[in-house]
Amino acid sequence: MSAKPEHYDVIRKPVITEKATMASENGAVVFQVAMASTKPQIKEAVEAVFGVKVKAVNTTITKGKAKRFRGRAGERSDVKKAYVTLEEGNTIDVSTGL
Repeated sequence: MSAKPEHYDVIRKPVITEKATMASENGAVVFQVAMASTKPQIKEAVEAVFGVKVKAVNTTITKGKAKRFRGRAGERSDVKKAYVTLEEGNTIDVSTGL
């Protein structure tokens, strides 16, 4: 299965935080994904782009916070994250580029 351009629209970027690093020790990888994407789309995109087998996909939507930008009130955009659990023996190294 080759990666199609729309697969790159589903997966925005990897999330590299303490929590995401802890999840990666249990065979899960965290990606920021498109808000409209579904779990089957995310699974298909990750399998096609990285060439791995996906066991499960859990998603969360983080609501944007109200913040101040240069003294003006603003709002961060909402973000959808996908916690992708990989089958045994499959790994994705997110510290290196694609």
